[in-house]
Amino acid sequence: MQKMQAAVLVAPRQFALREVDLPAIGPEDALIRVARTGICGTDVHMFNGHYAADRLPLIPGHEFCGTVAAVGANVTSVAPGARVVADINIGCGTCYWCRRNEVLNCPTMTQVGIGRDGAFAEYVALPARLVIEASQDVPDAVLALTEPVACVVRAARKARAGFGQSVVVFGAGPVGNLHVQMMRLVGAAPIIVADLSEDRCRMALAAGADAAVSDPAALKAQVLAMTGGRGADLVIESVGNAHLYAQAFELIRKGGHVAFFGLTGPGEAVPVNILRTVLEETSLKGSVAGMGEDMQDALTLLAHGRFQTGAFTGASFPLDRIQEAFESLSSRPADLKTQILLA
Repeated sequence: MQKMQAAVLVAPRQFALREVDLPAIGPEDALIRVARTGICGTDVHMFNGHYAADRLPLIPGHEFCGTVAAVGANVTSVAPGARVVADINIGCGTCYWCRRNEVLNCPTMTQVGIGRDGAFAEYVALPARLVIEASQDVPDAVLALTEPVACVVRAARKARAGFGQSVVVFGAGPVGNLHVQMMRLVGAAPIIVADLSEDRCRMALAAGADAAVSDPAALKAQVLAMTGGRGADLVIESVGNAHLYAQAFELIRKGGHVAFFGLTGPGEAVPVNILRTVLEETSLKGSVAGMGEDMQDALTLLAHGRFQTGAFTGASFPLDRIQEAFESLSSRPADLKTQILLA
């Protein structure tokens, strides 16, 4: 059996660089030689033992790009040598939810790097139907952003965000910054960001936010001042904090919408005023991972330079320094994304 190098998360906060078997592929699969893999907030939750700890040891990593190394006997959609990204959400492909592009609700769904071994390794395997060929002109560092951009594309689609809608984004970290840019692309205005970090607030302003608030006590007044006293059409919670989810409902206008995006701990809940929700026709909807058309749209947007990617592509570490990459994240707030180099 051929071998490859992989970073295995053997316990919370502990990676081990190991030589492991090359992933086997079936007749409908593709084997990808990984070029770069970004560190996602979900990976950080896993590293810290807050998510999927029962699945360890595991090779994480799902924000990747690479080159097709081999394909199964029945695969005709991609060929060896193609530069690619991939939809990481593996459903059955035939159930009610899969056909509606709601793969995460598929009874057999699993995700690359979360429910099965992922791309902090030289190679990763998955069904070829989920592999998307990319242009030769897009740098690897940008291609590796396709999956996180797909997540904000899906959130915007689920929230039906559009022209002239006022939006509050909780969080100006990596995904919050992408939400700001996505809202700018769909024509939302004004876009107001809330984050405790003044540096991250400045980065959000540079990315297209109309206002950024680092003082929580000043947020509601700012939102009301910029929305004619109504409140926001849409609030996106991208932090994963129950208190912020509760605050989101105080910031929306009558008929407004709260987009649930940030992951909290299991069992956390937020109270919803039933009477107000009914009488004012407010709403909420969850969204977590880009899939299907979201991936295709994200790749197109990145390929045509619709996102500012500089703050997402400046930090990279080789695979053998992955422990350092994770441990140093909090000390590098200007690096909105850190990528692991495999090739």
